[in-house]
Amino acid sequence: MPITNNNNPIEEELSSDAEERLAVLLEDLTTGPVDQAHKRLEKLCLQNADLAGQLRELFATVSVTDAVAMESTIIMRSDDGRSGADEKDIRPFIGDGFVPGVSSLPAQFGEYELLEEIGRGGMGIVYRAVQKSLQRVVAVKMLLRRDLASPADLTRFRSEAEAAAQLDHPGIVSIFEVGEHKGHPFSSMRYIEGTTLAKRLQAGPIPPREGAQILLRVAEAVQAAHSRGVLHRDLKPSNILIDLAGKPHVSDFGLAKRLEGNQTMTHTGAILGTPCYMSPEQAAGSRGDVGPVSDVWSLGAILYQVLVDRPPFQASSPMDTLLAVLEVDPPLPRSINREVNRDLEMIALKTLQKPQDLRYASAAHLANDLRAFLASEPIAARQGGVLDIVSRLLRETHHAVVLENWGLLWMWHSVVVLILSVITDVLAWQGVESRWPYVILWTGGLALWAPIFWVLRYRAGPVTAVERQVAHIWGGTMIASMLLFSVEELLGLPVLKLSPVLALLAGLMFFAKAGILSGIFYIQSIVLFVTGLVMCGLPQFQHILFGLVSGGCFFIPGLKYYRQLTESDR
Repeated sequence: MPITNNNNPIEEELSSDAEERLAVLLEDLTTGPVDQAHKRLEKLCLQNADLAGQLRELFATVSVTDAVAMESTIIMRSDDGRSGADEKDIRPFIGDGFVPGVSSLPAQFGEYELLEEIGRGGMGIVYRAVQKSLQRVVAVKMLLRRDLASPADLTRFRSEAEAAAQLDHPGIVSIFEVGEHKGHPFSSMRYIEGTTLAKRLQAGPIPPREGAQILLRVAEAVQAAHSRGVLHRDLKPSNILIDLAGKPHVSDFGLAKRLEGNQTMTHTGAILGTPCYMSPEQAAGSRGDVGPVSDVWSLGAILYQVLVDRPPFQASSPMDTLLAVLEVDPPLPRSINREVNRDLEMIALKTLQKPQDLRYASAAHLANDLRAFLASEPIAARQGGVLDIVSRLLRETHHAVVLENWGLLWMWHSVVVLILSVITDVLAWQGVESRWPYVILWTGGLALWAPIFWVLRYRAGPVTAVERQVAHIWGGTMIASMLLFSVEELLGLPVLKLSPVLALLAGLMFFAKAGILSGIFYIQSIVLFVTGLVMCGLPQFQHILFGLVSGGCFFIPGLKYYRQLTESDR
């Protein structure tokens, strides 16, 4: 059957060979080590550029489907009181006794009297109940479909309760009891009378200071969980309960995990969480990289929605949303709502930085900035030091992985440039003043090397879109270099008079690549600009100097990425 994209009006049919390749590639992604899934995905997309789009979408689809199948997130009952479940669909699977989501209420469940349903998710249901032994009102959560629950579902249900039971904080919903009654696992917890942040947002805009106060308390609660070694991993407005006093409480630790614990309950290759609020590392399925700053990202996504009444990433499908989380920067909040406070905008954007080290280091740091905003004090998000700014400029982008296919070629290119440069100075020392030998040398040398370069590159696999961008920049500078001889002729200048411009053109090329691939290329760019100035003062050795410096600027990163490629292939 042809593989099609239902979200695209243009359905792309694949050959049987392409389908077979996709099946093999997808199997490799979903059966290999979880923490390497994203890296393998990027590498396979580079090697199979013709199938990259379909591979990304299929991988995301499998991952999201896996996550949805395991979903146990609490959602509040609709205003009309309907539970969302169809009794006739469930009744064939039930036996005698109490059936969650089906049996009439009130109902007796052990020592609890279940009064009304207050929440329901894909796998879980929550009741308001009275614990008769203590005469207190509680919330009782149990599996909606125990008969269909897998061992992983049961593990996750117990893990949620166990994770929350370890936490004692006024901003976290407390767990009172974890048990089982007549084959139904359950947990009882503190009952929070009120609403959810999701419903509060639906009711109308939240004033900025009120939103900051809510997020401050949530951040403090999340930090308390982190300090006890528990990650939430599914923070979102529907998991934040607002009591009658307006205070927030973090609930639903269904995706929680211990920081030092194993991940055996997590499906291989699965993406866990809610796409609109999950961090890039979660969207990539890289659970080895998921840590406290992943929860910080989710808090930032919630703050963003509080500011502009929409999540930072919102697309027509979960897969498109995941891709946006991975590849796209969110719109500036003030571009959506001009009334957004600038400090709150800066706080939200800092939490939504894709590189983990550019976010707040912890929920406590986020809380400190929210506290500073409420006190009308300077926020840390606006106080980046010189070293912080420099580190941001010099970092690699996620596109830098394409350079693994260029590493060896760049090393050869450095040799070609050095040879041309040495021959040029040798001719100049011998008194050759005719322009044609130099024109033939550079034009012929580069024109011969260019097709060889691309033949070798294509042997490594299809060329990606980013590589084509880099190739156009590189090709433009090579053409400009060859035209320098014509410019000299038209201006009546002596031969090689404009040679220092070679270094300036090479510097511009690296400057452009710095923004696309890696900020470290800014250093090569500056070095080449300075080399152009030095060449003006050393005309006798200017080409050898250019060859050495330019060759080094290509050779050093080329060696790095070549080694990176060979290590990843082992």
